[in-house]
Amino acid sequence: MKKFAVILAGSGHLDGSEIHEAVMTLLAIDKLGASYTIFAPDINQYHVMNHYTKTEMKETRNVLIEAARIARGNIYPLSEFNAEKFDALVIPGGYGAAKNLCTYAIDGTEMKINADVEKALKAMKEKNKPIGALCIAPVILAKVFGNITVTIGTDPATAKHLEIMGAHNTGTGHGEVAVDEKNNIFTTPCYMLNARISDIAEGAENLIEKMLEKI
Repeated sequence: MKKFAVILAGSGHLDGSEIHEAVMTLLAIDKLGASYTIFAPDINQYHVMNHYTKTEMKETRNVLIEAARIARGNIYPLSEFNAEKFDALVIPGGYGAAKNLCTYAIDGTEMKINADVEKALKAMKEKNKPIGALCIAPVILAKVFGNITVTIGTDPATAKHLEIMGAHNTGTGHGEVAVDEKNNIFTTPCYMLNARISDIAEGAENLIEKMLEKI
């Protein structure tokens, strides 16, 4: 059974991992006969959002603890990640990917990457193991690896940022996957497009399927 590591960024699309993308990714991994282990950085969130009013709340939450909601408690600090134990790594999207795993939402192309996230990505890349990212998460890969091909859908502003960081955006629609054969990187746009939950399920399954073909 092939083993996936999944990095989450909290719980909820405004300040953590996009829940539909996270769950559909886990479902796709399981449905296609692989297994997953979930990780998250043991750090405070950038901020906490009220997902009903879409306003910031005056409280502090921990990324690992919040991500444990999606993982049903079966989760590990990202500092414990060991690339030797996994065949592939995937990062769902959500604003938490751009606020907690990196600072893209705050600093744009001058963003910083969480040290444990960068370490995990580089360890997998060194072993030429497949790396996947959904929605906005490909910006993390662009910052870490530079000259790669990814997709964030068709948003021109984000595509321009990818170019500034040395990467190239391939315009994609619902369910489509951009495959960088040379670098073993797989990305799909999900909620970077105006999507239905069925579109997310299709994109996640297509992503995981293509990653499995390369393991």
